[in-house]
Amino acid sequence: MKKILGIGNALVDIMTLINDDDILAEFSLPKGSMQLVDASGSERIKAETKNFQKKLSQGGSIANTIHGLAMLGAGAGFIGSVGRDETGDIFENEMKKAGVMTYLSRHDSPTGTAITLVSGDSERTFATHLGAAVEFNAADLDPEIFKKFDILYIEGYLISDFRLVETACRIAREQNMTIALDLASYNVVESYLNEFRTIVKDYVDILFANEDEARVFTGLEPVEALAEMAGYTMISVVKTGPAGSWLRQNDEIIKVDPLPVKCEDTTGAGDLYACGFLYGFAKNLGLEKCGVLGSVMAGNVIETVGTKIPGEKWPSIRKYISVLSGENSGKEQ
Repeated sequence: MKKILGIGNALVDIMTLINDDDILAEFSLPKGSMQLVDASGSERIKAETKNFQKKLSQGGSIANTIHGLAMLGAGAGFIGSVGRDETGDIFENEMKKAGVMTYLSRHDSPTGTAITLVSGDSERTFATHLGAAVEFNAADLDPEIFKKFDILYIEGYLISDFRLVETACRIAREQNMTIALDLASYNVVESYLNEFRTIVKDYVDILFANEDEARVFTGLEPVEALAEMAGYTMISVVKTGPAGSWLRQNDEIIKVDPLPVKCEDTTGAGDLYACGFLYGFAKNLGLEKCGVLGSVMAGNVIETVGTKIPGEKWPSIRKYISVLSGENSGKEQ
């Protein structure tokens, strides 16, 4: 089975259930977006929501995907940067507990946090203070680490450091790795559209986007956007929330239905979709099965608050995947 290496922002999620959306307006946070905030802004939001129900856990988009892959038994590694603090320890310990090979640099800046504000309709809005996450740069990339893996999965949120993203992709290409990219958030795509198009055109083999990101990236609706994206990539995926997902490889186009579940919180749905898809790809299961696995993983995470699938669900998930793949499931707990 192919091994997957992720590069992304190492963050700790502060999942916060909000009573209404007034807090979003107060801090000028567009609903459903990811907004970067400075340290003082982050502290103000924490203070304003101090009485709301919260949960802390390892987070960061690609880190969530890599964590899930390790829980499924895949060989998975993560490159990122955290602070020399207790929050950084939380991140590293959760990743290692899942079986992730961690390649973390430590800095004096505090570990980044993502305040995830979950509205009553389960939509989530992120106020992210990157902290130590942004202190990792292109010069810190070690080509020797890449040699241990077959697939590179890179976080679209990193596009603000174009040199980091391009260098990582160049190293991966030199190692004949498959390169996958997630478009991160529609507002990030709006801000860095030309940079995204350059990276996708020059390097990306597998491209993930939700319908809003795909619309900004191409100017088209999901199915038409899929065709446009497929012109640059080996595989393109457009996730359409409760309508499922569309996948395309060459002339093969597949529609995958969502798992019929009760949605509690959509946070992590895209991350875990990518987890299931990449697991199937790493096992050479074919496009449709990859999409089904993505749907299964996304469906399981949205039934709970937060970006982690509860421990009691993993045995049945591994059993299902074992049946689907025709092989024994990997990791047992």
